[in-house]
Amino acid sequence: MSRILIIEDELDMIEGLRDAFAHQGFETLSATDGKSGLEQALAGQADLILLDLRLPKKDGLEVCRELRARNVHTPIIMLTARGQVTDRIAGLELGADDYITKPFSVGELIARIHAVLRRSDPGVEDGDQVRVGDVTVDFKKYTAYRDGTSLVLTDHEVKLLRLFVEHPHEVITRDRLLDEVWGYDCYPTTRTVDTFIYRLRQKIEVDPGKPEHLLTVRGAGYKFIP
Repeated sequence: MSRILIIEDELDMIEGLRDAFAHQGFETLSATDGKSGLEQALAGQADLILLDLRLPKKDGLEVCRELRARNVHTPIIMLTARGQVTDRIAGLELGADDYITKPFSVGELIARIHAVLRRSDPGVEDGDQVRVGDVTVDFKKYTAYRDGTSLVLTDHEVKLLRLFVEHPHEVITRDRLLDEVWGYDCYPTTRTVDTFIYRLRQKIEVDPGKPEHLLTVRGAGYKFIP
């Protein structure tokens, strides 16, 4: 049984979601401010976090940033108000797995929860590692090393790299990257994909300005060369 941590300051919403989740077989935890929500998230008892952006004491972006900085990879779905496009982009770039805009239907939210939980369980065996040039990446532990030095990779950077590694020499479009890594094909801007590729190149390429592994295919997308 999956356990969902709801970090939301509207008590009526928490109660409504708790009832709906119970019908789906989910257990729930809850917090009404970012500080206590972060503490519960760090305790590691949740399988998924439902995180409002506008919270007292510590806002949702801060909570997300701190969790990912501490290598907590629990999936996060952000709750955003209509019109908060910039916040949505910031949340996804910080490592959130999805977002849903208020007001939303409970049915859509539950569908997104199931999709995110499926994506967060890739079935990779312990110790599953690959070499990309002089970088060793462990997809299970979300770690990477170059000459013994640890490289910090975000959740989405790891997921992007894994998709490329699984499809070497294949041209992958931006839309496909959005769909398979973020889980849907409607996203504020495909510029974010380019931003993630740029960051990955800074970490895994010997010369990011002249990449040997993550290549741009003009007008099509990107291609990975082992």
